[in-house]
Amino acid sequence: MEQKNKITLAEAYNKSEYPILGNGKWNVQMLKEALEHVDGTMAGDRYGTGKVIEDFERKMADMLGKESAVFFPSGTMAQQIAMRIWSDEKDSKIVAYHPLSHLEIHEEDGLKELHHLEPVLVGEAHRLIRLQDVKQLGGDVACLLLELPQREIGGQLTEFEELVEISAYCREQGIRLHLDGARLFETTPYYGKSAAEICALFDSVYVSFYKGIGGIAGAILAGPEKFTTVSKVWKRRHGGDLIGLYPYILSSDYYFNKRIDRMAEYYNRAKELASLFNQCSGVRTVPQVPVTNMFHLHFHMSASDLAPILIDVYTQTGVGLISFLREVHDQECKTEISLGDRYGEVPQDRLYQAIQLLQEHMLK
Repeated sequence: MEQKNKITLAEAYNKSEYPILGNGKWNVQMLKEALEHVDGTMAGDRYGTGKVIEDFERKMADMLGKESAVFFPSGTMAQQIAMRIWSDEKDSKIVAYHPLSHLEIHEEDGLKELHHLEPVLVGEAHRLIRLQDVKQLGGDVACLLLELPQREIGGQLTEFEELVEISAYCREQGIRLHLDGARLFETTPYYGKSAAEICALFDSVYVSFYKGIGGIAGAILAGPEKFTTVSKVWKRRHGGDLIGLYPYILSSDYYFNKRIDRMAEYYNRAKELASLFNQCSGVRTVPQVPVTNMFHLHFHMSASDLAPILIDVYTQTGVGLISFLREVHDQECKTEISLGDRYGEVPQDRLYQAIQLLQEHMLK
C-alpha cells in the first residue's frame, strides 16, 4: 500500500477525528483550563516557599502517607537526589535498579556523572525484579529503586505480596527502598490499595503529575522530614528552585483533582482495548491483560509496512489508534498505549470499525 502524500504516522494520528491516547492535546489550553477558576490575586511561591507550594506539598504528603513532601520541576531531578541522599546516609556509592529503569536509559548517565554513584542492574531486562534477585544484592547497596509499573516492559506490576516481602528483606538488610511511582496512582485499581498503603512499603517515593494525571510538568518527592529537608538543599544545587513554580503546581493540583478518581475507569478501558487488539491476527499485547491503564502493542510486521496500513485505517474511520512505531526486528514492531480521557470520547462503532479494518489489512 502506497503512503498517501507521504504523511507520517504521527501526523495522521494528530489529524484524526478521534485519537484514543492520553488525555487531550498538548497545548496552551491545558494551562488556561487549569487557571480558569484561580483567583488572580493569589500569591505565587518564591524559591520553594509560600502557601501555594506548601499547601500542595502537605496535601501530597498526606495522600502518600509520608511525613513530608517536596515539589520538584522534574522527576529526573527528584530521583537522582533521592539516590544521592540514601547513598550519603550509608556512605556507599552503590545503588540498584532494573536494567530498563529511567535512570539507566533516559538520563544520559546523570546519576554517574553528577553524583558519581555506581548503579547495579538487578534482574533481567525482559522481566520484573523478583525477591530472589534482591536477595543476591550485596550489603553495601545503599538503595534499591523499584518502578511501579515497569513502563519499558508494558507497565507490568510486581504482585503486592512480593512487594511486601521485598520491603521486609530490604529493611532487614539495611537497604533503603525507593519507589519510582511516576505512574503510582494508575496502579491503585489493580492492587486494590490506596497510594498510602503502597508507599508504606517504601522509604521514599516519587510521583509525576504529567503522566496519567495529565498536568504540564512537575513531581513530588516524599519521605521522612529529615530526608525531604536534605532534598531541598539538593534541589537548590540542581537549579530546581525556580523563583516561581506555581504554574506547574496549580496545573498539577487541578488535574490531580480532576482525574484521581478516574484511574479505575482508565484501567478497565485498557483491558477492554487490549482484548480487542488481541483478537487481531499478528497483533498481541504485553502484558496480555493490562494491569494499569497502559500496555505495549506488538505487530508481526515491520514498521515501514505497518505505517501506511494504520494511516489508511485512520483516514477511513477517523480513529487514531497509535502515534508511533519502534522496530523490534525486521518482522516486528511495537508501540505504547496509555489511556486517559480521550478513549471515552471515541464512538464505540467507530472504534470497532477501526479494529476490524486493521484486522482485514493484517490478514492480507
